[in-house]
Amino acid sequence: MDDKLTTVLWFDGAAEEAARFYAATFPDSRVDGVFYAPADFPGGEKGDALTVSFTLLGRQYSGLNGGPDFKPNESVSFMVLTDDQEETDRYWNAIVGNDGQESACGWCKDKWGFSWQITPRTLMGALSAGGDEARRAFEAMMPMRKIDVAAIDAARRGS
Repeated sequence: MDDKLTTVLWFDGAAEEAARFYAATFPDSRVDGVFYAPADFPGGEKGDALTVSFTLLGRQYSGLNGGPDFKPNESVSFMVLTDDQEETDRYWNAIVGNDGQESACGWCKDKWGFSWQITPRTLMGALSAGGDEARRAFEAMMPMRKIDVAAIDAARRGS
C-alpha cells in the first residue's frame, strides 16, 4: 500500500467474498492481497482471512473480518456515477441480484449491508442546474428505486 489513507470496511467473515464480488462487478477494481491470521482472533481462527486489500473503482480499501459486533449502516454509502441506463442497470442488477436489496431514489444495499447509490450523471447534472430543471428531475426521481435515465432526461426537458 502506497496510499496514506485507506478506508477500512468491517465484515463478519466475508471480506474476501465481498472484495472478489466488487472486483468482478466494477471496472478498475481488483483484489490486491489477502492476509491470513497467524493465530486465532475475535471472530475468527488461525488461517482465516483477516484482512483483504482491494481496489474498487481505482480507490484503495481494506476489508477487515472483525466479527459480528459492528454493522454497516446508511450513514456511509458508495456513490457510483453512471453514464447511461445500461451501466446503471448493470451495477444495480449486480448488487440487488447478489442477495442485495432495493431502496429508494437510486439507493440499494449489497448482501454485506453496505449502501450504494447508483447515480446517472444526468441526474446530478439536473440537480446542479438548479431551478425548474432540478425540481422536475427531483420530483421524477422521488418515486423511483433504480433510476430511469430516460425519465430523468424527459423531466429535465420539461416533457
